[in-house]
Amino acid sequence: MKSLLAGLAVGVLGFVSVASAQTPAANLTGTVKIDGSSTVYPITEAVAEEFKKVAAKVNVTVGISGTGGGFKKFSVGEIDISDASRSIKKEEHDKAVEQKVEYIEIPVAYDGLTVVINKNNTWAKTLKVDDIKKMFTETKDGKKISTWKEVNPAWPDKAIKFFAPGTDSGTFDYFKEVVAGKDGTIRSGMSVSEDDNVLVKGVAGDENAIGFFGFAYFVENKDKVHAVGIDGGKGAILPTHETIENATYAPFSRPLFIYVNKKAVARPEVKAFVEFYLKKAPDLVEEVGYVKLPSELYSRAAANFTALKTGTQFIDEAGKGKHGPLADIYK
Repeated sequence: MKSLLAGLAVGVLGFVSVASAQTPAANLTGTVKIDGSSTVYPITEAVAEEFKKVAAKVNVTVGISGTGGGFKKFSVGEIDISDASRSIKKEEHDKAVEQKVEYIEIPVAYDGLTVVINKNNTWAKTLKVDDIKKMFTETKDGKKISTWKEVNPAWPDKAIKFFAPGTDSGTFDYFKEVVAGKDGTIRSGMSVSEDDNVLVKGVAGDENAIGFFGFAYFVENKDKVHAVGIDGGKGAILPTHETIENATYAPFSRPLFIYVNKKAVARPEVKAFVEFYLKKAPDLVEEVGYVKLPSELYSRAAANFTALKTGTQFIDEAGKGKHGPLADIYK
């Protein structure tokens, strides 16, 4: 599908400077509008804070309407950059094409979607993927489990309280794809929020609660909740920087992205901000609790941005999403 994919990048370039050739960073003015994933928010907010130190006159706004919510605004040209905890969907791409919004796709980090339980939960410290599927899905006629005992007869006969990101969240989309598949249904009746801090508070406040969100929010709140070891068939694995980077934390390791409106890049403040993002991402990603990409992937992203390489590399010619190692897909 040629309309979806960009041409080949012209070589791999190094990181570019924070300011454009015409305007020193300190003299830049204007606004950079960003919205989207609450998972990517800590990275982008950290970059924005550092950028403010070198470009004090630029106003960078960062919203958290969720990946889907961000793409809705991005695809009609309302924002300059969309934070995304998954790659763009075909319908979102098609909407952008319809609205003549060309975009540059940039991976910025790895994340491990983290399933968490209350600190007082002593029985569910590890879960099989099948257990998670049993808990978080419902049958076509609406049947679903309600107690821990229904998951495992040895566990308490107490009602489970579920917390999850909202349906506009890329984290929700990714979880649904892994756990329920295209034909499955995620259970209704969960407490949902686009703000991951609300989910942390919910799980921390109820002994029988379970929820999920991005790894950085767990790292920030590991004194309040426990991460669950996930058994994908080779034994239980906890999310750590190492297990996320080497993908042994399966099937919940994933890349995170920003999408940049090509037209907006013509504005010096937007161009400088994205260049700064690529330069600072490796350090700031780690600082906020995520896992940085290999340097080669940041170099590819910098080259693609410099070349204004538009379109997505995560949709195939049949219009379906591509899955596999990031290094094999993103060129």
